[in-house]
Amino acid sequence: MKYSKYSAVIIGSGIAGLYAALKTEQQVNLPDGLLLITKSKLGESNSRYAQGGIVGVMKENKSDSTASHISDTIKAGAGLSEFNTVKYISEHSDEVVKDLLKFGVEFDRDEDNNLCFTKEAAHSVRRILHSGGDATGKMIEQALCKKVKENSEIQIYEQTDAVDLLVKNNECKGVIIFNNITGQYETVYSSAVFLATGGIGQLYKYTTNPAGATGDGIALAYRAGAVLQDMEFIQFHPTALAIDNDENRFLISEAVRGEGAKLCDADGVEFMYKYDERKELAPRDIVTRANFNEMIEHNVNNVYLNASCIENKKLAKRFPNISKKCLENGIDISHDFIPVAPAAHYFMGGVKTNIKGETSIKGLYAIGEVASTGLHGGNRLASNSLLECVVCAYTAAEYLKSINLKTPKQIDEELKSVIDEYNNEDIILDEIDVSSLKTKLQNIMWNYAGILRNEQDLCLALEEFEELQREFPRKNKCLNREEYEFRNMLVVSRLIVQCALLRKESRGAHFRTDYPQTYDECIHSFVTKNEGVPDFVK
Repeated sequence: MKYSKYSAVIIGSGIAGLYAALKTEQQVNLPDGLLLITKSKLGESNSRYAQGGIVGVMKENKSDSTASHISDTIKAGAGLSEFNTVKYISEHSDEVVKDLLKFGVEFDRDEDNNLCFTKEAAHSVRRILHSGGDATGKMIEQALCKKVKENSEIQIYEQTDAVDLLVKNNECKGVIIFNNITGQYETVYSSAVFLATGGIGQLYKYTTNPAGATGDGIALAYRAGAVLQDMEFIQFHPTALAIDNDENRFLISEAVRGEGAKLCDADGVEFMYKYDERKELAPRDIVTRANFNEMIEHNVNNVYLNASCIENKKLAKRFPNISKKCLENGIDISHDFIPVAPAAHYFMGGVKTNIKGETSIKGLYAIGEVASTGLHGGNRLASNSLLECVVCAYTAAEYLKSINLKTPKQIDEELKSVIDEYNNEDIILDEIDVSSLKTKLQNIMWNYAGILRNEQDLCLALEEFEELQREFPRKNKCLNREEYEFRNMLVVSRLIVQCALLRKESRGAHFRTDYPQTYDECIHSFVTKNEGVPDFVK
């Protein structure tokens, strides 16, 4: 096994990881350098699928204010958003967006070179910046990728998975990584390890997330003993293209509804008025349940989005990628209805952190979707996710300036026993049909722990997880990436279901048909590892 050391290690190459790498290298003393690890190729992440945009409470947008954005975020968060976190991120959005411009990110502008703002559901004003029309995440990621590749001080490992954190006395000393191409392991010692691994969408049968969104960072943190928060809160996007030809469903951005598109049935009859006075611009959990309810009531696989009411020229300019994807499937969005259905989209829970990315384990940080900062609460406000990624990455890098990034001691018997297990070539692992197990897990999560939940279904899910565990007897070392991903998926799925069982109310994206009420008292849920059994703290 190879051994190496770095002053800081960043696991994940979405917008949070890329920006954290650039800002850390730019302003932090790194005597042993910086390592960026991605399990795919640089540039492939959940971030690139973010279409609608990024919130920017910009000083030049006179119709907006941080007070307004804070209010909108807290209302959408169903009582679980942390005020100070929301305030901090909102107040720093102008500064960070303008810093992105310095890194080559280009946001769409009008003919007078002014930034363009759009509106999405539950926002009171137009404050969403976008790039490439409807390719904001991709455009930001491409600009940051370019800067990272050009930076000789940032070491990049592609096709590499983080498989275990090295933690002793509640302090992270590094990470064990696995190269999926060579099959070789490496132990990396570091006093600052960042999880920027994204979300959990692939736990569900239908998702807008790419194949890599398997909850890896959350499972790593849990296995290491970190505190996790609000694991029951998964946001299902109401409008994913209801056509299956990839590992995920193509997102039809909320911005389409923000520009005036209407939800309807196959005959063009609109229905959102029945569910909320805000209709198509109600918070995502409400629109998602409305769509799902219409599908159940009429025994259909999807509803429709009618964008023909948007002027053709504006439609083509604002949504070029959505137009192209739909045309590839025989749908002209200027006059055809778009078949849409809900899909797992974003994880509000995750590794509990503060605004600096600090977790409950010293030296372990988490930023982006893998983290639960308290910004999103029980139901994320549209386009707040990319803002959280960059503000928290920016702040974490600032914080590292005050830390002595001394590489940990490399000879430690307690850590050596963990390393030896991965280094032991005498361990013979029989191949397991992970593909079929993954399909079973995704069906369990969609059917029993999805948009609508109840105690009977959640208990059935736990029973079926036990069977999956018997079919997949791995605990630590696995044979390949697919097995490591499934190991992580099973850990995170069980935690989501257990937390969903304990929250006996409906709040935000968590809806219990057997407990439809919402309590006056807003309480976070916490879980941490305790001899393999979750220990819940209320």
